[in-house]
Amino acid sequence: MGNIINASLAGVELKTPTILASGFLGVNSGILKRAAECGAGAVTTKSIGFEKRDGHNNPTVFELEAGTGLINAVGLPTPGFRNMEEEWLELKECKVPVIASIFGASVQEFVEVAEFVAGKKPAMIELNISCPNSKSHGQLFGTSKEASFEVTSAVKNVIGKIPLMPKLSPQALNIAEIGKACEEAGADALCAINTLGPGMVINIEARKPVLHYKTGGLSGPAIKPIAVRCVWQLFESVKIPILGLGGITNGRDAVEIIQAGASAVGVGTAIHYNGIEAFGKINSELEDWMQANGFSSIEKLRGIAHD
Repeated sequence: MGNIINASLAGVELKTPTILASGFLGVNSGILKRAAECGAGAVTTKSIGFEKRDGHNNPTVFELEAGTGLINAVGLPTPGFRNMEEEWLELKECKVPVIASIFGASVQEFVEVAEFVAGKKPAMIELNISCPNSKSHGQLFGTSKEASFEVTSAVKNVIGKIPLMPKLSPQALNIAEIGKACEEAGADALCAINTLGPGMVINIEARKPVLHYKTGGLSGPAIKPIAVRCVWQLFESVKIPILGLGGITNGRDAVEIIQAGASAVGVGTAIHYNGIEAFGKINSELEDWMQANGFSSIEKLRGIAHD
């Protein structure tokens, strides 16, 4: 890949703008390193919580018809932040920046996890304040500007110089307002968006919801227009960079969300459809489009739809 698709996110330099989204490939260090080898400019761990959680019972993921996306209720499984020493050691060998995603059921849990994780020196910490399929986590924070400000400020105070990136919810009535509150609390970047939900699919023969948890978060191509709108609104409201994700499956999708204002692009469900080679595919198509249309850098493309 040429230099034209180099990117930067809150001072973290990326060889490519595509970033493995949190949760899609778990916390296994080997598969995160494989994503890096296949073209990811950075990788994000699955969200790390305060104590061990098994997540929800199967079935937890269901593919929607006609390639429109997935609905999932994995339920934030985590070994707990104190039980990942082997993973941290192996992730030191990763050749791209590692973003550590964290979550908590209270501000204090977020702070304790963040302080510990900061000691492992990730390139950035993603603050998951927007999970739609756990009763005691996520949207409690991500749909309130006051709660978003409080948790962002508290975490920023304990992680030192490591960049902090809250992950925002498309369920927020005014996502720009939430993003601005996070920026004012000290966030260095924003991640938009998390899965859309809760949604539900019913098996009409069984006469029951297909997911054991009944409801789940929607990801994939069906939510891309919402992701683009959210990134657009955030770009007009904040000065900090934005990681745009939600339904990005090809190079044209990446161009679109960058034009809306994203500095880098998250990739998740595309891996389900195209395999781990999705990163290389998106990067190559993005670079081809930029060359064909006279763009010499991601920065020159970013937010251009607002002009």
